[in-house]
Amino acid sequence: MIRLFCSVVLFASPPVAMAQVIIPRAPDIAATSYVLLDAQTGQILVEENADEPLPPASLTKIMTAYIAIEEIINGNLELTDQVHISEKAWRMEGSKMFVDVNSQVSVEDLLRGIIIQSGNDASVAISEHIAGSEEAFADMMNQYSEVLGMKDSFFMNASGLDTELYYNTMSARDLSILATATIQRHGQFYPMYAEREFTYNNIRQSNRNTLLFRDRNVDGMKTGWTDAAGYCLVASAERDGMRLISVVMGTSSEEARAIETQKLLTYGFRYYETHKLYDAGQVLASVPVYSGASDSVDLAIEEEVYVTIPRGAAESMTATVDVDEVIQAPIQQRQAMGTVNVMLGDEQVFSGEVVAAQAVEAGGMFKQFVDWVSLMFSDAMAE
Repeated sequence: MIRLFCSVVLFASPPVAMAQVIIPRAPDIAATSYVLLDAQTGQILVEENADEPLPPASLTKIMTAYIAIEEIINGNLELTDQVHISEKAWRMEGSKMFVDVNSQVSVEDLLRGIIIQSGNDASVAISEHIAGSEEAFADMMNQYSEVLGMKDSFFMNASGLDTELYYNTMSARDLSILATATIQRHGQFYPMYAEREFTYNNIRQSNRNTLLFRDRNVDGMKTGWTDAAGYCLVASAERDGMRLISVVMGTSSEEARAIETQKLLTYGFRYYETHKLYDAGQVLASVPVYSGASDSVDLAIEEEVYVTIPRGAAESMTATVDVDEVIQAPIQQRQAMGTVNVMLGDEQVFSGEVVAAQAVEAGGMFKQFVDWVSLMFSDAMAE
């Protein structure tokens, strides 16, 4: 197929030579598995053993809270609903919210107990309230996992507490997918992950994510620890319009998971940026139309486009719009017309569909005849 290439200048200033943008290798991370990604674009910046299924400990509770909030969004649950605390929930070992057996606790308090205090008792209570039993809730967790595209996760309980017989499994990549979905879908509830403490039953407990106290850019998310899992942390931070999500699994201590996470976040913010390429509906080019009521059609991108690029490299990008050499009416509005390809040096950073920004109806008989003659003349000249 013959193609017409239309260059679109993204920036008026002269391009910056790519040789000037130097990015060192990623830092060494003392963890079994880890991931660092740009939450806006989903681009992975650093990864190691990212698809290995590992015991996630209390990182499981991100999924437990995710489902509870989905139930609220879907109208099946309200923050003010009262949840009965069963003996099973009350007897849970490990980290607790310290709810009383046979008491009634609001969904909102249980969410904070899960997110801030990492309460195993709160996790079981909310799971029983939503699904009837923790086992049935685990089935929901696995279904949500499949919907979200989490390919290396399997859940058997709502808390992440290991037993002699089994434990949940999640990969670092799956945790990054879940964290991204939580931030993007549950914006109204996400600030809970930044709360530094929560008091329930006259017992005040601090958030175990120590980075909330050390780094003003960090606003979530969740810690985990068991003997099988080691010390784990999913963290998210935002700086200068860029949001990063890091996952570290299998570190050696509470301090180590914080230090290794900080290494990843510092590296990402220092050497990369989230760059907005296009606004939704932005016109990228105008190309000739034959046999139409109009002589041209605007080509636009339908949705906002963001890319992750090395910091300071934005002015080095170039773009071409690739469409058929001959475009003939009629054309429908939003009809696919071709692709826009954005390059940074030899690397393609974005390729997406461009559509007709407006409809172009067929021209009258005389207009069609004139354009036909023009095309025949152009072909003859080309030969």
